[in-house]
Amino acid sequence: MDVMPLLLLVAGSAAIAAGARRTPVPAPLLLVAAGLAVSYVPGVPEYALDPHVVLPLILPPLLHTAATESSYLDLRAQLRPVALLSVGYVLFATLAVGWALYLLVPGLPLTAALVFGAVVAPPDAVAATAVARRVGLPSRVTTILQGESLLNDATAITAFRVAVAAAVGEGATWIGGIGEFLLAAVGGLVVGLLLMAPLHWLRTHLKEALLQNTLSLLIPFVAYAVAEQVHASGVIAVVVVALYLGHRAWEVDFATRLQEEAVWKMVAFVLESAVFALIGLQLPVVLRGLGEYEGVEAAWYALAVFVAVVVVRFVWVYPATYLPPRLSARIRAREGRPGWKAPFVIAWAGMRGVVSLAIAFSIPLTADGEDFPQRNLLLFLTFTTVIGTLVVQGLTLPPLIRLLKFPGRDAQAETLAEANAQAQASRAAERRLEELLSDERNALPGPLADRLRTVLERRRNAVWERLGQTNPVTGESVDDTYRRLAREMISAEREVFVRLRDGRYIDDEMLRTLLRRLDLEEAAAFRETA
Repeated sequence: MDVMPLLLLVAGSAAIAAGARRTPVPAPLLLVAAGLAVSYVPGVPEYALDPHVVLPLILPPLLHTAATESSYLDLRAQLRPVALLSVGYVLFATLAVGWALYLLVPGLPLTAALVFGAVVAPPDAVAATAVARRVGLPSRVTTILQGESLLNDATAITAFRVAVAAAVGEGATWIGGIGEFLLAAVGGLVVGLLLMAPLHWLRTHLKEALLQNTLSLLIPFVAYAVAEQVHASGVIAVVVVALYLGHRAWEVDFATRLQEEAVWKMVAFVLESAVFALIGLQLPVVLRGLGEYEGVEAAWYALAVFVAVVVVRFVWVYPATYLPPRLSARIRAREGRPGWKAPFVIAWAGMRGVVSLAIAFSIPLTADGEDFPQRNLLLFLTFTTVIGTLVVQGLTLPPLIRLLKFPGRDAQAETLAEANAQAQASRAAERRLEELLSDERNALPGPLADRLRTVLERRRNAVWERLGQTNPVTGESVDDTYRRLAREMISAEREVFVRLRDGRYIDDEMLRTLLRRLDLEEAAAFRETA
């Protein structure tokens, strides 16, 4: 097996994603553009997107990362709009886009058109979270988009299976399709509920951080595989487990949390980068099989489908936003009258991504003993829809948000809330400390007891100081100055340790121990003021 293409893909996509951070262009767009350009460079190997790799091996860890970083409480508060988008919109888009393509392409069976509708129905989890993270959307809008992107793949994959069964002549019916959908959704939920508590128990009872993080890396694959084995939705199972683990992450020891955060950030960065690069690299594979549909005709179909996908989302989002408050006095009293800006952004943020391409490549080659109707055209239209939404909507979303002048996050209020929370926690810690010190079994010399009190006081004051004045000379805030001075002191200690190692006064093992202690001190100094 030649691993060089895989190494080149990972290394190249990571380098482009890192460089994108220095530009105003979102990384997904640069990666897709780079993939498109590189796909025509002579000598570049062909990267064929294998749905048997993407769906069970790439999708679960990306969903796990997004879900653990989401808020279960926020998602529960926005359950209605999330459900309307992740289930209602995907089914509506499957029917509406499929019907539009059926009317557009002569000779295309309705069942094949509905297969395509299911393929392009779900906005992609990777695209949504990557762009939302970059542009800084309001928290409620971000929660709705993230919640939708976590669950809509399950709806789309199930709708796709039902449509394919009808297209290949397996006698699928509406009742059978609804039954399969409910089985997949409820089954995925049940599998997730059954797995989440035992997996969390195992995490909290493993004594080594390395073992806990190894388990953490396996969890999304286990949840997905178990659910798929019983013909349930692996996507829903992964999301349910990840939301629970993220909500209970405070019960895991600090070493595991520190390692886990670093490990999953690296995994998400590598996979997201490779996924968007793969989208661009698919162009030669798609064009090679286009066949009779070329030139102006193919471009017209691509443009018409792109417009249909965008318009259908607007057609769904605005009624789904305005009708519930009109129909329910309780919703109206709780949420007030919805404005037009948030629905507009939600409707415009419907970028498609690698999941649509992966589903498209799993369209069977034959139906009823013959070639699947216009399969290559469906692959081409999926590709152009994904590229079109990423480029057009992805590029215009940041300036659109600035133009609409969404109110930004209230940093002052957030800092005040943080300071109040820290003050309450510090008071509880002080009471506990005094209780412990009053017991002669916990007797400490005065300086060490005072040191514990000083640590508490510094942690409490650090947040309040962020509300204070900046340094008139440097323009730094108090916490910025504290952080800089702490790093300078630690850097001076680190240089001495290295010099002592080089002079053979200490060995490398001792150096690693001392440097880790300094690293933890530096991390603590940063977190106290970050």
